[in-house]
Amino acid sequence: MKKPQDGTVDRGLYLMFTLAVVLLGWIIAAANTGLAYLTLGMDWIPISTGVLGCFVLAIVLRFLHCAWWLAALSFVPALCVLVGSVQYAPEAALDNRGVRESVLITDDSAEAGRSDHRFTLTGRSGELKETLNHDGAFPEWKVGDRVEVISDPKGVVPLEAASGVDPDSEFDLLVMGVIGWTGITLLAGRRGFVRRSAGRRPLFDHD
Repeated sequence: MKKPQDGTVDRGLYLMFTLAVVLLGWIIAAANTGLAYLTLGMDWIPISTGVLGCFVLAIVLRFLHCAWWLAALSFVPALCVLVGSVQYAPEAALDNRGVRESVLITDDSAEAGRSDHRFTLTGRSGELKETLNHDGAFPEWKVGDRVEVISDPKGVVPLEAASGVDPDSEFDLLVMGVIGWTGITLLAGRRGFVRRSAGRRPLFDHD
């Protein structure tokens, strides 16, 4: 493409480019969520690709806006997209195919002053192979409590307390992130168009 002359920029072309960046953000969110489904039990994979996708979008936004501050601001909704896309798949899997069971907490492996609690569980068929884990100084359970848990019959997704399985909230977080990305992209497109129309930078700079 030829560089614009006298500060002129093709409005239609810039709008198409802006919408392409919006679509890119949607594709990153959808693809990472799908990847999380395909790699259940291996969270490091969608986490890695999600982080990479967020950086790619930030770089494209910087090019679209011709400034870094909106690209940096995009990392706020990017965090929502990353957490939502990674967490939605395992929680949805537990919610759809998981087996619910009321269990009794019979032991806590955490030593005094430690924050990594591994609760031993006993159900109707005896002691469960999986433990209920909590990383934090103040767990919401203690030995002797009865808790409803959801386990994956395929053994891919770790067991969780039923109260903590909420795929709808993870999906809402993902959607909020995508909406945030969309708004920032449209703003970046408008500001970038104005800046380039003023003759500050061409749309495609080969310098």
